[in-house]
Formats: sequence, C-alpha cells, structure tokens
Amino acid sequence: MQALINDVSEKMDKSVSALRNAFNKIRTGRANPSILDDIKVDYYGNLTPINQTSNISVEEGRSLVISPWDKNLIPEIEKAILSSDLGLNPSTSSDLIRVTMPALTEETRQDYIKQARAEAENSRVSIRNIRRDANQSTKEQQQASEISEDDQRRLEDLIQKETDKYISIVDNELKNKESDLLEI
Repeated sequence: MQALINDVSEKMDKSVSALRNAFNKIRTGRANPSILDDIKVDYYGNLTPINQTSNISVEEGRSLVISPWDKNLIPEIEKAILSSDLGLNPSTSSDLIRVTMPALTEETRQDYIKQARAEAENSRVSIRNIRRDANQSTKEQQQASEISEDDQRRLEDLIQKETDKYISIVDNELKNKESDLLEI
C-alpha cells in the first residue's frame, strides 16, 4: 500500500519539478541565469548548453555576464542568444558578454502570465492523470482480490490527499510566478 503512495508522490513531484523548470524559462524583469539553460552553442562540433561552456553570473539584478572559458566561443554564444526566441540582445566587451534584460511591457507581462498559467494547467493535468492511473491500479488490485474494498477506499483517499497537496503546490508556484511577473 505504502509503495503505491510513494510512487504516486514521486511522479507528482516530477510534475512539479517540470513546472519549476518551465517557470525558470519564462523571463521576468530580473536577470536569472537559468533563462539561458536551453540555449546551446557549437562547441567543437557538439551542441552544448551555454552554462557548460561559460561562467554565468548576475550583475546589478538586471543583466547577466557570460564569461566563456574559451574566448573563441564569444561569437558563437552571441549568435545562439540572438537566434533564441527570448528577445535578448547580447553585447560584447573584450572577453565578456553582457545580456541586459529588457523591461517588460504590460503586454509582454500578460503574455508571460498566460504562458505560466498554461504551464500550471499542464502540470495539474499531469497530476490528475497520475491520480487516475493510481486509482485504476487500486481497482484492478481489488478486482483481483489482492486488497479488500475498504483498503481500496483508503488508498483512493490517500491518493486524493496527495493529489490535493500537489495541486496546491502548483497553485502556489503559479501565484509566485505571477507576482514576479507583475512586479515592476
């Protein structure tokens, strides 16, 4: 019984982690190195994430400083950032690349909030699907006489409590992301 609940918790935890990763890619007015996580550069013939080719740090809250380990990568990194759909414009000075986060307009804030809400809803759907699969598993166990009807109800109640807990975590994450996006 406990193994099923642990499995449900683990899967729901992965859904929340995926949501947090998706939220990290939604740009706010503040600089955050994780926004560059999906950008890859050609590093000796291999597409490699920028954070594996450079040091990335936040400078003055609104800009990122990228310091490549190999200075020959500077043009590649600039090109990769420009071709990403993040709307960022890098500027190079000697051996550093600076990326200043543009201020968000009201329209872009609303677009990012819509994107965040869609990601949160995807996460909720994923959590509900995990609940559905777990409940189906308990029904099959009960029909195979592996557990009693009472145990099945208890398991379904525990699964529902886990579902409610993780849905509320998703709602809190969304609320935090929305407040970040609305912050000026």
